[in-house]
Amino acid sequence: MTVLDDLRAELTKANDRLLATVARLSDPDVAAPSLLPGWTRGHLITHVARNADSHLNLMTWARTGVYTPQYPDVATRDAEIEEGAGRAMKEQYDDLAESTARLDQAVAAMPPERWAAMVRGMQPPEHPAWYILARRLREVEIHHSDLGTGYTWADWPASFVRRELHDALACWPRDGGPVSEVRAGGRSWTGLGEGPVVEGPPAYVLAWLTGRLTGDDASRGDRADGEGLRLAARPPAAPKWPAASAPPGLPAAPPEEYP
Repeated sequence: MTVLDDLRAELTKANDRLLATVARLSDPDVAAPSLLPGWTRGHLITHVARNADSHLNLMTWARTGVYTPQYPDVATRDAEIEEGAGRAMKEQYDDLAESTARLDQAVAAMPPERWAAMVRGMQPPEHPAWYILARRLREVEIHHSDLGTGYTWADWPASFVRRELHDALACWPRDGGPVSEVRAGGRSWTGLGEGPVVEGPPAYVLAWLTGRLTGDDASRGDRADGEGLRLAARPPAAPKWPAASAPPGLPAAPPEEYP
């Protein structure tokens, strides 16, 4: 057993949840605004579908050893999202389901020794192929909550939150940030910069780190448990996220556990 087994199981469940959400949408729902400024739900669904194909490109690179970029360039990626955003729900759903299945098939067919092959996304650093699954899971979970259809950051699974907290803070900008320390889930990250200490339940902290919880909502909390980020004042905005495609120093071979 390695982290691959965990990531594959988590990704399957996350894909199923997202597809079930999209299947319930109407054409007007798809055309309505998402929680991401300037994007409809159609933009988001198209992005997640094309992102699956982009990770299939990285899987092809890892399997064959032939350089295959994740996307040709940013302009092409953005144009494909715009082109697909206005489609009806059924076409959106079918595209998402088919692109998800293509990536799943590539994952299942990957020779075990090729999971250690190095690939590179649109941002540095290079990372081993097994981390493609963590990156894809990040896209599915984060953007599912961005649809604004009932699934929120508070629904992110604990295993996903734990891993993403670790990776987001491992990628924290080396030139410092707006807080000095982050505390969550019994862990502490220090030496982050100048400013207050951010402390709270892991999901709240990750929502803040990813820009999904900001300002007064972050300090107040928005669930019945009344929890939020424990700060004397409203928290500063977190640094740009994601700061990198992957954290530095990942082991080449899939580890038994990660992090």
